[in-house]
Amino acid sequence: MNATTLIERRFISVSDFRCSAGPGDTPFAEQHRCHSISYVRKGSFGLHCRGKFSELVAGSVLIGHPGDEYTCTHEHVCGDECLSFFIGPELVEAIGDSGAPWQVGAVPPLPELVVLGELAQSAADGSSDIGLDEIGQVLASRFVEVVSGKPRKPGPDAARDRRRAVETALWIDANSHRQINLDDAAAQAGISPFHFLRLFSEVLGVTPHQYLVRSRLRHAARRLADDDSPVTDIAYDVGFADLSNFVRTFGRAAGASPLKFRQASRGKRKIFQERLALH
Repeated sequence: MNATTLIERRFISVSDFRCSAGPGDTPFAEQHRCHSISYVRKGSFGLHCRGKFSELVAGSVLIGHPGDEYTCTHEHVCGDECLSFFIGPELVEAIGDSGAPWQVGAVPPLPELVVLGELAQSAADGSSDIGLDEIGQVLASRFVEVVSGKPRKPGPDAARDRRRAVETALWIDANSHRQINLDDAAAQAGISPFHFLRLFSEVLGVTPHQYLVRSRLRHAARRLADDDSPVTDIAYDVGFADLSNFVRTFGRAAGASPLKFRQASRGKRKIFQERLALH
């Protein structure tokens, strides 16, 4: 089993698991250390948990409950890959769960969950500007809602809460050159990360991480148009920790590389005209 930690926050951590076990390997008992949701993105395996046996395939979800013992088997194929979210007790409590949904062991591929699982994988691959901790919270909330059959309550609409979201957005924009995560922004707002994510998204229409990335892109675009600093310097100055990620993200947003965007801002409009002609 190869495990790679992708992010680790106070309320949630995310890991990539790749198992190479096959029919010839002897299964063994394991124990869940916390609440968890593991999205099966490839392969399959069997699961013995709480006196039940389930076959999990791509799109299925393995659910962990603290203290539960489970055994995975690989009788049919060799290997599987999972994107796993480990969820802290504060977040579980904030979701408003009675406990029962987390004891189901596993759920089959459900449309409400597979779309979020694939979005989470996209975020893990760096192809989406939503944060992995954000989509993890959304996935956990949606899982509890679907399994319990209880739709979530509408989010807050009080003027004070809306102002809190706006003020935090202004803080994110002013500090977007720094490394800001969901916990940092929630602390600035003075509420839990779970409630902050819901509030911010409902008030402003984007997640905090999406707003952070777009703030960085906005500042980068202005710098590219206004000064002659090297592209690498601009990428790091506005908050991107990786140059290739900046070039890829900026190119996806602008339809042109940072260098070509700079050239277009200096009068070479043919770059964007060619872009429009392709559509």
